[in-house]
Amino acid sequence: MIRSGVIRFPQRLHGESAAADRWCRRWSASLGNCQVLLLLAATETAAVPGISAAGASPAARLTTAAADAELLLLGPAASLPHALPPLPAGVSPALIAQVVVAGLGLQPLVVDLGCAVAPAVPHLRLPPPAGGGPARCLSSGRAMERPRVEALLAQGRRWGQAAARSSLAGGCRPLLLAECVPGGTTTAQAVLTGLGLEAGGIVSGSLHRPAHALKADLVARGLAAAGTSLKAGWGRDPDPVAVLACLGDPMQPLAAGLLLAAAETGQPVLLAGGSQMAAVLALALALAPPALRLRLAELAAVGTTAWVAAEADSDLSLLLQRIGIQWGVDPLAFAASLRFRGPIHPALADYERGYVKEGVGAGGLAILWELAGRSPEGLATACDAACRQLLGASQAAPGGPPLEPGAGDPLPSGDG
Repeated sequence: MIRSGVIRFPQRLHGESAAADRWCRRWSASLGNCQVLLLLAATETAAVPGISAAGASPAARLTTAAADAELLLLGPAASLPHALPPLPAGVSPALIAQVVVAGLGLQPLVVDLGCAVAPAVPHLRLPPPAGGGPARCLSSGRAMERPRVEALLAQGRRWGQAAARSSLAGGCRPLLLAECVPGGTTTAQAVLTGLGLEAGGIVSGSLHRPAHALKADLVARGLAAAGTSLKAGWGRDPDPVAVLACLGDPMQPLAAGLLLAAAETGQPVLLAGGSQMAAVLALALALAPPALRLRLAELAAVGTTAWVAAEADSDLSLLLQRIGIQWGVDPLAFAASLRFRGPIHPALADYERGYVKEGVGAGGLAILWELAGRSPEGLATACDAACRQLLGASQAAPGGPPLEPGAGDPLPSGDG
């Protein structure tokens, strides 16, 4: 990784200043050893009309995760196996993510947790019971079978613990955790609500104006359908595993398992995203024993884009405040300084108009760019050049089989 310029710290959205400073310095010192993991998952919630802009139609959203992963690994000048699905406006945030990983020499690992269309690039695809197809719509109150949720949690913990054992001398390798789950902000709101948090009206979304009323209706229907099963075995408190099984998506339990293992082993984690990663943090806190929660909050931070941070129709800071109050911690969160102002490709200018905000780890990766001493203006320029390459790229036939991991394998380094 090439480091240049003076290290700049991203904007702090939430958390105590000294803790934020320690977290940033630790990450800046170990960027060259960073792991990047992109989790692809699917939920039939994304097929609800009007729920998502991660593809202009439910049919288009079936290929969103595959196309984004292909852009991340192949780059904007390549012939992409699956065309990026049409968006109402703008261009996929996978473009930002790709520019950063290429510029910093990072090697992402892609994990497919059961998307309808698999990416045509090297990736891991989990076998059952952890693997499987898309989750059912959360309104059913039975999004996933409980054994699948338990298997995903266990797989995340095994990977995290194995990665810690294989780390180089001097400490655990930091992990940047990214996701691509169309419909995922709605499952995030459902899980947060199922855990007892007031999340309505403050969770972001891919639409220009988040579909708060539609999200609230789906969540209410899911809670009603789930009934008392949300508290099975946990007395008066919600059972996080039951909440996931009733209302969640496959990304959430695997990510929460990784986060729990990180807290146990001392691995720093950047949860690259907005509301969806806030929900992962809440799940990990709910699952963690009380003695581990402070350590978890010290090691993990949510990192998002300036567009999510400044969105008038959501409030990530308030959401994190409510998470912190419920579990007695002070969550860390940052926003990247990247903006697309001045002369810029029109598809990137749509970010400033609120039509695209976050995804594929774009915000967290832009934060790494800053921690490496690179300027946000330089990143904007590089994204502009990449966008011009992408919009002229031709399409080609798919190729590239998935890889099958062993159940106890360490988290691989992502050698593409």
